[in-house]
Amino acid sequence: MSQAGEHPRLWLPQHWPMWAGLSFLWLADKLPWPEKRALARALGWLVFHLIRIRRRVVLANLQLCFPEKSPPQIAALARAHYDSLALGLFEVCAGWWAQSADLPPHRVVGLEHLTAALARGHGALLLTAHFTTLEIGGRFMSESHTMGGLYRDPNNPVVAHLMRGQRSRHMSPAVHFDDLRGLVRGLRGNAAIWYAPDQGKRSKSSEILPFFGVPAISNTATSKIAEMTGCAVVPFFARREADHSYTLTILPALANFPTQDAAADAVRLNQLIEHHIRLAPEQYFWVHKRFKARGPAYPEVY
Repeated sequence: MSQAGEHPRLWLPQHWPMWAGLSFLWLADKLPWPEKRALARALGWLVFHLIRIRRRVVLANLQLCFPEKSPPQIAALARAHYDSLALGLFEVCAGWWAQSADLPPHRVVGLEHLTAALARGHGALLLTAHFTTLEIGGRFMSESHTMGGLYRDPNNPVVAHLMRGQRSRHMSPAVHFDDLRGLVRGLRGNAAIWYAPDQGKRSKSSEILPFFGVPAISNTATSKIAEMTGCAVVPFFARREADHSYTLTILPALANFPTQDAAADAVRLNQLIEHHIRLAPEQYFWVHKRFKARGPAYPEVY
């Protein structure tokens, strides 16, 4: 499952619970998909009703983003989200460890848009967002077309180690989120690089801009990267369908992007992501504190 023998500190006792959890997921990944979905529903119920991991965060996010929904509708959407989140754990395992033949049924729509974007010779940012299908969507894309990916290390060093290894296995180049030179080098080499800028954090490349009409830290770096490299920005989104298959939709490269207004460009990207969230709202990553750290001018959400 891992090359952790090269990193002996990862085997220290404080990491054993994480290894145990990951080993369970690795074993569960061997189950057929109907059994995985049943196990995910049970795990989602357990986490939502008993463990309540970040339930307050999920409910606050949904209430802000869907003010038109009634409290029972918000509760039902939150409950569905935890099922999606739990299934997403098994999808991560499939994205990392499954053989191609063992991936769930999926179809790729719009691959010609990526081909056309790369024909320009300046690379492509494959822009997506943090859905619970993120990892398996990236795997589907890598099965269809050679691509690299940006990654940010999770806080847990065991998960960070595994993520780096598995993304390097399926993606080339694998570029750390803070490695601007590596990103620019890849794009100038006409690579397609997977990029999910929707989890904003305070930086020189961020502004407070509307997301679902609510002020949120928003990444303005996409415009700067596109301007610096001349790359195309090609949106793509993976969605879990009602028949348990998956659809990976690749859209045409954004026209008239970037403009001279990085904030307006970021609002445009936020609106694009919002549209695709509304197509399957339970599949977005609502456990993230999307409206945190906005500063004293805004009320605390969490």
